[in-house]
Amino acid sequence: MAPASHPNTVAIVLAAGQGTRMKSSLPKVLHPVAGLPMVHHGVAAALGAGCAQVIVVVGHGRELVEASLKAAFGERVAFAIQLEQLGTGDAVRCGLAALPSGVERVLVFYGDAPLIEAMDLAAALAVPGALVVATCSLANPFGYGRILRAANGELVAIREEKDCSIEERSITEINPGVYVFAAQFLRAALTKLEPKNAQGELYLTDVVAIAATAMTPAVPVAARAEVLVGCNDRAQLFDAEVALRERIHTRLRKSGVTVAAGALVDAGVVVEPDASIGPNVVLRGKTLVKSGARIDVGCVLDNVIVEAGAYLKPYSVAQDSVIGARAQVGPFAHLRPESHLGEDVHIGNFVETKKTTLAKGAKANHLAYLGDGVIGERVNIGAGTIFCNYDGFQKHTTTIEDDAFIGSDSQIVAPVTIGRGAYVGTGTTVTKSVPADALALSRTKQENKEGYAARLKARFKAAKEATKETKK
Repeated sequence: MAPASHPNTVAIVLAAGQGTRMKSSLPKVLHPVAGLPMVHHGVAAALGAGCAQVIVVVGHGRELVEASLKAAFGERVAFAIQLEQLGTGDAVRCGLAALPSGVERVLVFYGDAPLIEAMDLAAALAVPGALVVATCSLANPFGYGRILRAANGELVAIREEKDCSIEERSITEINPGVYVFAAQFLRAALTKLEPKNAQGELYLTDVVAIAATAMTPAVPVAARAEVLVGCNDRAQLFDAEVALRERIHTRLRKSGVTVAAGALVDAGVVVEPDASIGPNVVLRGKTLVKSGARIDVGCVLDNVIVEAGAYLKPYSVAQDSVIGARAQVGPFAHLRPESHLGEDVHIGNFVETKKTTLAKGAKANHLAYLGDGVIGERVNIGAGTIFCNYDGFQKHTTTIEDDAFIGSDSQIVAPVTIGRGAYVGTGTTVTKSVPADALALSRTKQENKEGYAARLKARFKAAKEATKETKK
């Protein structure tokens, strides 16, 4: 069941930190997890949970972060800038400045938690109260703020790790960093924050104590610890990647897709039921694999549409291309960007295409380069054929019309058109257009010299022996 819509709720995602433990020039929240920047996962979860808009608080590398999110989510995402890293309370205060009028509730969480799902945020949004705090327990709570409760079980404070006493550090109930505020309460509470802590920062967590003092204690909601953990270094990033990909693979298997061990399917990929993904296949970007398609071992597809019933044989690579219904590709084929294979097309071993369209039933089964081409129906392209499409300055197009036959080891020097039903003889270099139903040949005359082979071999042998004598 889809989460409820919350038209008066806006999410604030905290994504201003540098992430020094990543040891990278790339902002922490842009490090990819299953093919998407980690902050994308959180923003998608907030929108999926029914939030009307997401405000992302940016700081370090903000131009890159903003550009990435705008490209993915458009107007559904707005931005607030935290110029100085003065703590999570200050970051939320920056976010509030961008809050649209009429917003009643504010969901706040961190942008470095890529495993978070819409249902986790929806669970917190479903709980009424001026302040709702997600909590969970960890066997090893090191690094997390501890949940402090009164004898009656009410939340009275969250104590950050560096400020905890020895007794408080033994508490295993932690704050994973998901909050839901009444907007009016949040605005008032932020004015009361003071930097009285080991970091000298404004802690958002201090609003829990403020709420308890005001006799409106925070309402806890149980959360899944395994999806709320953050990624602060490359080891945690790897763990998140493994967990997210296993989630993707399990979902696909349950939907009727065969996913073999070792496959890697990105979060943005769509695979229809009854498709088959072989071992060590990598599916990236916005790849779409339709029902009945088979992607065999070791293939790598990046933003590729694979139509129903197509078969990609082992170790084929394709990018930004379309593979038609029942087409066969590979093994060891390379479809470079803007390759478009029609129905029943065959692209065989060690064939490379680039910005080329092949119509229904066309075939290039062996060792060919087809760049900047328009190839008609039922065309047969022989082994060793090369489209000479680049003159050192510009690309030119080769057009081959329906039912033409291109013999092996032919060079097609673009721009040319080979007419319908034409036949290009083996070893021909085509430099001008070939009319329909014509035969094109460009071969040097063969000459046979009877009995000459033995004399030639003897001469070569003598030359070899002379070389040996010279070296002594």
